[in-house]
Amino acid sequence: MSKKDLQPKDYRFVVFSDEAAKFSFLTRSTAKSDETIKWTDGNEYPLVKIQISSASHPFFTGEEKIIDTEGRVDRFKARAAKAAKLKEQIGNKARKAEKEAKKKAEKEEQTK
Repeated sequence: MSKKDLQPKDYRFVVFSDEAAKFSFLTRSTAKSDETIKWTDGNEYPLVKIQISSASHPFFTGEEKIIDTEGRVDRFKARAAKAAKLKEQIGNKARKAEKEAKKKAEKEEQTK
């Protein structure tokens, strides 16, 4: 394929319509369509129906999902508390093992 063949040759004006938001716009595209629509300039253009556009997308409309930061903080604190409790339990086991080893060493010395 040569560089001449890289760009499509069938650019034309097309109307994209977001039916849910009742929003349409005219732009150049190679999108295929069997439907047509009469635009505000009086000309007829191919019509491509789309499900989401800048008029209905949450990012552009400002209706983004609010992140539950409080829940995230609570979960983090719960994990930190669980880790601290586990660390304490391990420390207690180590101290208990030390005491038992010390008692055993004292018994062995007394029996000598």
